Amino acid sequence: MTEHKHEHKQSHEAMVQDMIHIMSQHGWRITEQRKKLAEIFAKADGYLSPKDVYDQMTVNYPNVSFDTVYRNLRLLSEMGALEQFYFMDGGLKFRASCTEHHHHHLICVNCEKTLTFDYCPMEQSLHLPGSFKIMNHRFEVYGVCEECQNPNAKS
Repeated sequence: MTEHKHEHKQSHEAMVQDMIHIMSQHGWRITEQRKKLAEIFAKADGYLSPKDVYDQMTVNYPNVSFDTVYRNLRLLSEMGALEQFYFMDGGLKFRASCTEHHHHHLICVNCEKTLTFDYCPMEQSLHLPGSFKIMNHRFEVYGVCEECQNPNAKS
């Protein structure tokens, strides 16, 4: 397992280019605002709420609406450029998708540290009803990381 916050093998520029490529594949015009959105996620270390993204976008684009930012986040998630997660206390948050290989996540509900693991439960024999065809899947396990379980332990 690896800590995701510290494991960005891709450079920031490569992450921006990947996101822009996904946008153009889905027929989006690549505007300066959309490039900025990609840059925000490429530079982020961890998860961003829609408000976090909106606050960063309004620095360069003061007239952008929260609805526009939110709609773009949802669409980017649907097309695979962003991953979305729901935290009980923090609500919906996003981060750039991990496109290098298929893996899943263990997410600390306290500090939001993310550990990745390559085991995929979907590779097991599934007995699905009818002739259901799986197109995509995600698997996240929410819990408390070792550091948050032992707050007095030295890092």
